[in-house]
Amino acid sequence: MKRLKTFLSLALSTLLMSCFAQVPTDSVADKMLIYQLSNGGWPKQLEDKSVVNYSLALTPEIKEKIKATTDLHATFDNKATSREVVYLVKAYKKTQNKTYLKAAEKGLDYILMAQYLNGGWPQYYPDKALYRSEITYNDDAMINVLNILQDIASKTNDFDAVNPSYIPKAEKAIKKGIDCILKTQVKQKGNLTIWAAQYDKDSMLPAKARAFEPASLSTAESVSIVRFLMRLKNPSPDIKTSIAGAVKWFSDNKILGYRFDREKTSSGLIADNSSVVWARFYDLEKNIPIFGDRDNTIKLKLEDLSPERRNGYAWYGNWAQKIIEKEYPKWLITNGTK
Repeated sequence: MKRLKTFLSLALSTLLMSCFAQVPTDSVADKMLIYQLSNGGWPKQLEDKSVVNYSLALTPEIKEKIKATTDLHATFDNKATSREVVYLVKAYKKTQNKTYLKAAEKGLDYILMAQYLNGGWPQYYPDKALYRSEITYNDDAMINVLNILQDIASKTNDFDAVNPSYIPKAEKAIKKGIDCILKTQVKQKGNLTIWAAQYDKDSMLPAKARAFEPASLSTAESVSIVRFLMRLKNPSPDIKTSIAGAVKWFSDNKILGYRFDREKTSSGLIADNSSVVWARFYDLEKNIPIFGDRDNTIKLKLEDLSPERRNGYAWYGNWAQKIIEKEYPKWLITNGTK
């Protein structure tokens, strides 16, 4: 009897300890829960920075800013929402804290809700002010979302953790997203080129955003689009044609023998025989580099920009180099077209 009482006492003690044991936590994930908006999305700018800095302590001032945010602040710009969903899923896998998974899935609901019928995603949702409602490839906003949905559909990058009910939803959204990508690829005299950074949500034609971001072919964003398309298994003939057209454009318009030095006072191209670059923006018809300024003017020479804009933006980069030299040739072999 004494042994039985001891056993029962130990069993009860173990049960109570398990009931009150603290669930593992992640400090960054915990802050993400606080920043999440009621519609499931996240804001991007509360500490006068382009993205939320989750390493900062939640001071009374920051808490007041968080309290003042509304659903209109929810955005995909500068990786907002997409980076939180990715982080929270990984935090859940690490800690098994279901609160993180619940928040991530609420973020997925927001992502799915924000997609247009034509397959595109805006920069902000539901805010439609200025250029925020445009279909936005700029800064990879739409592609970051599509990569998350592809992770769900393929059960990769820890997204096997989300509820399986999201798989058909993700597959449907991806299909619409690909259709939008194919329809918005710019053609010149019937030939496929690359993509603009943003498009009118109704006409699906290239559109301008900020004063210095004219409607134009956008190389950096187009590279990310091509990488997403090359990620797809068993690509359709239309997808293969799209990729081939974009890579050809990159090859035809590379600038050999220069690198871009971005300085605070004198950014510009520097001769370098080992380098290859592309301008950030190209004219939609002429394929010549163009540069936008704060006053809505378009310059044909970097030197003609105001000093603030000339030195405050990545006007050139080697964005497509790896695509041309390594990734596309490898993709051709994998897909049986070379």
